[in-house]
Amino acid sequence: MSDKIRVAILGASGYTARELMLLLLRHPRVEIAAVVSRQEGTPWVAELHPILTGRLALRCENLEPRDLARRGVQCAFTCLPHGVSMAVVPELLNAGLRVIDLSADYRLREPEVYQEWYREPHQDPAHLRQAVYGLPEIYGPRIREARLVANPGCYPQTVILGLAPLVAHDVIEREDILADAKSGVSGAGRSPRPHTHFPECNENVSAYNVGHHRHTPEMEQVLSEVARAPVRVLFTPHLVPMDRGIFTTVYARPRRTVSEAELFELYRDYYSRAPFVRVVAHLPNSKDTLGTNFCDVTLRLVRQRIVILSCEDNLVRGASGVAIQNFNLMYGLEETLGLL
Repeated sequence: MSDKIRVAILGASGYTARELMLLLLRHPRVEIAAVVSRQEGTPWVAELHPILTGRLALRCENLEPRDLARRGVQCAFTCLPHGVSMAVVPELLNAGLRVIDLSADYRLREPEVYQEWYREPHQDPAHLRQAVYGLPEIYGPRIREARLVANPGCYPQTVILGLAPLVAHDVIEREDILADAKSGVSGAGRSPRPHTHFPECNENVSAYNVGHHRHTPEMEQVLSEVARAPVRVLFTPHLVPMDRGIFTTVYARPRRTVSEAELFELYRDYYSRAPFVRVVAHLPNSKDTLGTNFCDVTLRLVRQRIVILSCEDNLVRGASGVAIQNFNLMYGLEETLGLL
């Protein structure tokens, strides 16, 4: 009997699904048993993603959760748009599958908060409250027992991992935090939009959703739980002309006199058992994490401000890589399996 865990990918056409399949193909304990898509017909997955030619001989099928269960699928990765996942996830859970949802549908604990930021009511509040936020460095023990994991957003990981040691130890003013982030164009997804067309984004930097980006409540929710007190973040995202990567700079005001050496010691201790957070002394670059599941973090003390710099690959650490990290925890595997 095979010791491999059979998985399905739902929503196969996007960049996140492509990256997920590439990573899972090298995972020694995974068999991709089904690829689900509502594409017209049943195209080979390699027709959607030519990089998979000769590597994954599966067709994209429009399968129901009960069909997946009959195929022996144990875990589903849902790479669906927000608003779509919450219509599918309850059926997957009812069919006996565990689910790692890469949309935003299960990240926010309160349906009222979801409706405020996503402008539509949440259709599955029961599972919303049961979902475990999939940031292993903070919620690892809960992820191990979860049936439904809400994979974190790409921007929030750089902000949360950059700030968690400081808010956990009450080092900074919790309501005076500024976060400035830059993302590559793949963060906008594969569907074409005017602002992501080559003539618009090439040789151009632009801010967007200033003051109302949907990742803001996600950051504040997790950081408030870590701090056990309200945390507020003023977040500004930017689109930069590169394919992939996120670079975030966070500015925080210390509550007491601290030194850089003390702060580095705090960070290294906090992440001593986190294999994918690298606390580095140098100023990191987005290419340092390209194609990896690492988040690189450093800091500087400048004019009574703590400046935190963190970067990641938005398609791996920001989405598909951390999804596999969560999968490994859920099935009692080595956390780094298939990711190093």
